[in-house]
Amino acid sequence: MPALPWVKPHPARPGTVAYVMASRFEVRSLKDVPRFLLKTVAAWQQVRKAPGALGVSLDAHPFQRVFCTLSAWEDRDALYTFAQTEPHRGVMSAIRPVMRTSTFTFWEAPVADLPIDWADARRRLDEQAASDARS
Repeated sequence: MPALPWVKPHPARPGTVAYVMASRFEVRSLKDVPRFLLKTVAAWQQVRKAPGALGVSLDAHPFQRVFCTLSAWEDRDALYTFAQTEPHRGVMSAIRPVMRTSTFTFWEAPVADLPIDWADARRRLDEQAASDARS
C-alpha cells in the first residue's frame, strides 16, 4: 500500500521553521489491523482541519501490522494541542491495548524543506527506536 500523499491543511509562512513529528505503530496481530485503521480515520480527518498543521502523510503496511505517520506543524504547541483534542485523544486511548510497539521522533525543519522525505523520517524513526531500546 503506497503512502498517502502529503496533504497541506494550512499554508506555511515562508522563512519559518516547522516542528516535525514521525511516528511508527505496530499492532499486536493482524486481527487488530481493521480496528486500528477504523479508529485512525477520525484522527486523519481531524489533522486535516487542525490549527497549525502544515502537512501530513500516512504510510500503512497492514499485512506487516505497521503504520507510520509524518506531520509538520507551525510549532510544538500546535502539535500538542491536536494530540490532546478529541477525537485524537480518545483514539489513542482506544488503540493502546492493541499496540505492540510505538516510536515517536521530533525535529525542526525549514518550511522550504516540506514535504519531508519518507526516507529521512524512517531513518530518524529507526534511530529513535534503537535509542529507546538501549534505555
